[in-house]
Amino acid sequence: MKIRIEHAQCVGNARCHAVAEHLYPLNDDGYIAIDGFEVADGEEKLARNGARACPERIIFVIEDDGEQSWPPSKA
Repeated sequence: MKIRIEHAQCVGNARCHAVAEHLYPLNDDGYIAIDGFEVADGEEKLARNGARACPERIIFVIEDDGEQSWPPSKA
């Protein structure tokens, strides 16, 4: 599983960081400091919860099959 982050769209709510600070580090200004990462085994639930905590929905969960599972697709 991978996490992709639209870094430029972060507004600094830091809710992802509040859920999983070691997965979602912040820069000195309080914005997400990374563009994404590979999720380690056993941290999938925490990574998903951090992504779902973002009110701007700029954190994307990409499953191993390449499908995006979060945020939901607009149909």
